[in-house]
Amino acid sequence: MASDPRVYVVTGADSGLGSAVVDALAGTGRVIRCGIGDEVDVRADLSTAEGRSQLCAEVEALSGGRVDGVVAAAGIGTPRRETVALNHFGTTAVLDGLRPLLARSAAPAAVVVSSSSTLNRGSGALVRACLRGDEPAALRVADRLIRTRRGSQLYRSSKIALNHWVRSTAVRPEWARSGIVLNAVAPGIIGTEVVLRSWEQERRLLETALPQPLGAPGPVAAVAALLAHAVSADNRFMTGQVVYCDGGTDALVRGTRPQRLFLRYRPREVWTLVRESRRIAAGASAGQTGLA
Repeated sequence: MASDPRVYVVTGADSGLGSAVVDALAGTGRVIRCGIGDEVDVRADLSTAEGRSQLCAEVEALSGGRVDGVVAAAGIGTPRRETVALNHFGTTAVLDGLRPLLARSAAPAAVVVSSSSTLNRGSGALVRACLRGDEPAALRVADRLIRTRRGSQLYRSSKIALNHWVRSTAVRPEWARSGIVLNAVAPGIIGTEVVLRSWEQERRLLETALPQPLGAPGPVAAVAALLAHAVSADNRFMTGQVVYCDGGTDALVRGTRPQRLFLRYRPREVWTLVRESRRIAAGASAGQTGLA
């Protein structure tokens, strides 16, 4: 008997990258499109607690209680407090709310849309408030940044916090032991409608801030294809990763620095490694003696 087709949920499906992801998933399963426009299956404002709960409830009803993949693409980049509410808290609340539905899948996967702007430093206070899950405090920090003309930090700070959340959440038992892979894709400057609309005016600023060796703006379809793969049944072993699909910006600006942090073991783990190495060596030595 043929297996049931996969059921996908895409937020931000009514425009930009989210819409391209819907196209990329076409033919691979059923897609529940979520957004704030008219041409969606679930209309909900994820910058509010009510909208987040509404989306999860409606998706459960539409999906029949099982979701195989979630692409959290909803997000905005304006210097308003809603950027933090949507980008971080809206995304994490929806993923937490849909986790029980993902756990019913034979090959569950989720991916969030981050940004190559996270290669720049953000607001530490805002990132910390997000990671504590303290939305009122995060919004107060956002308001302060806006008042002091630092509103441009809101977008990248919300995405930095999202990167941290993905890496810590992906290995928690309620996700990993359920077989749910969770990752982030960080696009560079790509040719969405929003970017193209202001490209000539903002080109020099963007190319200076985020240089892309492969050129800018990059192709939307390439990022959409990567997001589609991240939630496909083929992705069963990549989790907790932030994948930069940025035309080379990460490699250009960070070089080999990400590889300078290596594994560290606690004393008990060191003793286990030594003991097991000796046991394996002893077994190999006994085997050689037997052959002789």
